[in-house]
Amino acid sequence: MTHLIRKKNRQKAIDFAVWLNFKHRLEGRQFGAIQSAEGDFFIVSPSHPSFIGEEFEILPTDYSNMSFKEIRNIFVDIEPLAHFEQIKGVISVMDGELLRFILKYQIPLEKFIQFELASRGYDENHLWCGFEKAEEIWLK
Repeated sequence: MTHLIRKKNRQKAIDFAVWLNFKHRLEGRQFGAIQSAEGDFFIVSPSHPSFIGEEFEILPTDYSNMSFKEIRNIFVDIEPLAHFEQIKGVISVMDGELLRFILKYQIPLEKFIQFELASRGYDENHLWCGFEKAEEIWLK
């Protein structure tokens, strides 16, 4: 990514930088969000020569404390970030009774996801490691 990515919304810029850091983790590429002179936000590498010494937004290390308001903003966004749109889509099409069942009985979705990833044979960096090793990684 050599061009500047712009987002009008601070939170959306932060979320997109987090996603890019995740997507490019194997390449060691890092991204951050910084406010532009116009008031919107750039998503760029903090090592980009034009931004060295500038103050970047602090990126979250996880989303475990995401508020209901932040989730509502994702759901009503008319131009959502693609990764949040896909997560939203999975939940939006699920039967309401299943959603209520998941909450009432505290179904461990994290474990379901780990099982699914183990059955695909890839590690946490999406590198093929075989089914046995993947199970060892994901089901620990």
